[in-house]
Amino acid sequence: MQARPGALQVGSFRGVPIRVHFTLLLVLPLLAFSFGAAFQQAASAAEVPPETLGGHPLLWGLGVAVGLFVSVLLHEMAHTLYALRHGGEVHGITLMIVGGVSELAETPKRPRDEALMALVGPLTSLGLAVVLGLMTWLMHGLGAFQWQFACFTLAMLNLVLGLFNLLPAFPMDGGRIVRAALTPRLGVVKATRVAAGLGRVFAVLFGVWGVVSFNPFTLVIAFFVLMGAEAESKQVRMRVALERVKVEAMMTPRVVGVDLDLSMLDAQWALRRERVAALPVTNAGRPVGRVTWAAVQALPEPERGGRMVRDAMEDGVVVALHEDGWTALRRMAEARVPLVAVVDEEGLLAGTLDWNDLQRGMNRAEQEAERDGTRAGWQRERPA
Repeated sequence: MQARPGALQVGSFRGVPIRVHFTLLLVLPLLAFSFGAAFQQAASAAEVPPETLGGHPLLWGLGVAVGLFVSVLLHEMAHTLYALRHGGEVHGITLMIVGGVSELAETPKRPRDEALMALVGPLTSLGLAVVLGLMTWLMHGLGAFQWQFACFTLAMLNLVLGLFNLLPAFPMDGGRIVRAALTPRLGVVKATRVAAGLGRVFAVLFGVWGVVSFNPFTLVIAFFVLMGAEAESKQVRMRVALERVKVEAMMTPRVVGVDLDLSMLDAQWALRRERVAALPVTNAGRPVGRVTWAAVQALPEPERGGRMVRDAMEDGVVVALHEDGWTALRRMAEARVPLVAVVDEEGLLAGTLDWNDLQRGMNRAEQEAERDGTRAGWQRERPA
C-alpha cells in the first residue's frame, strides 16, 4: 500500500524504498538511556570487566539502539527478499518505534507461502544470534573486550527479536504463521480473528508487565501490538468483503467527465454540480486524468476562465467494470487518490468509484454474507 505518513526514505534494497518513521527518533534516546542504566549488568553477563570498556554507558546504549534497528532492518529485508523471489511486490520497508514492517502489495494467497514468508524473518534473526554468539565465544581469552561485548549484546538482541516475532499473535510473524495454519480449516477471516485475539491478549500482558516493572517501552510495545492486531483484522475483513463485489455494482454511474479542452471555470462548475472533490478528465469519452477542487482553488478566480483543464489535470487511476472492489482500493491507496475512473470494455468512461462507494459496497457484502451464514446455520439446525 501507500507509504506511511511521517516516514523519511533513507535508502533502498532491490529497488524497495527503506524508510525511517519519526517515532524511531523518539525511541532511540529511550533505548540508549535504558541500556545505559543496565550497562554494568550487561557487561557482567558478557563476562567482560566494565572498566575495560571505553566510552560513556549512554554512548554504548546509543550504539546498541542503532544495532537493534540494523538487526530489525535485516529481519525485514529477509521478508522482502523472500517475497521478491516468489513473485511478490513490496512497496517499502519502514523502521518504526517497535520494529519494522515490510509493506506488501498483497498478502500471499496460499497459506503455505504466507507461513514461509513470515518464518524467514525470525529465522534470520535467530541465525544472526547464533553467528554473533559463536563470535563472542571465540573471543573469550583474547582480551578483545569491546568486540566481545558488542557481539554478545547484538547476539542477545537478535535472539530476543527472533523469539519475540515468533509469538503466536498479530502483528508478529508468529501470528501470520498461526493464521496460515488455521486458514485451511477456518477460512482467512476466522483465522485472522483468532490471531488478532491472541494479539490483544499479548498486548494486555505486555501492558500489565510494563506497569508492574515501570517500563515505559513495554507499554509502548503493548499499545502498538494492540493497534497492529486491530488493523490486521480490519484489513482482512475489508479485503474478503470487497473481493466479493465487482466494481460495476459499487460505482457511481458517470458517462461524462470534464473534457480535456474545457476551462478550469467549467471544471469548477462541474465539481460544484456533482458535489465531489475530483472528477475524471476525458478525451473523446476516455479518461486521461483527473481534475480536483484543490487545483481549482489554487488558481485565482479571474484566471480560471483562461486556464485549460489539460494544463491543470493530475494523473488518474483506472479500473474496469469486471474488476473487484479490493483491486480498486489497492490502486487508490498506491496512487494516493480519492477516486478512480471506471471504464467499460472499450475503455470509455462508465463511472467513478470513491471511498464512500467502497464503504457501501463492503457493508452490503458483509450483510449478505451474514444473511447467508445465518440461513446456512438455520438449515443445518433444522430437523430432518
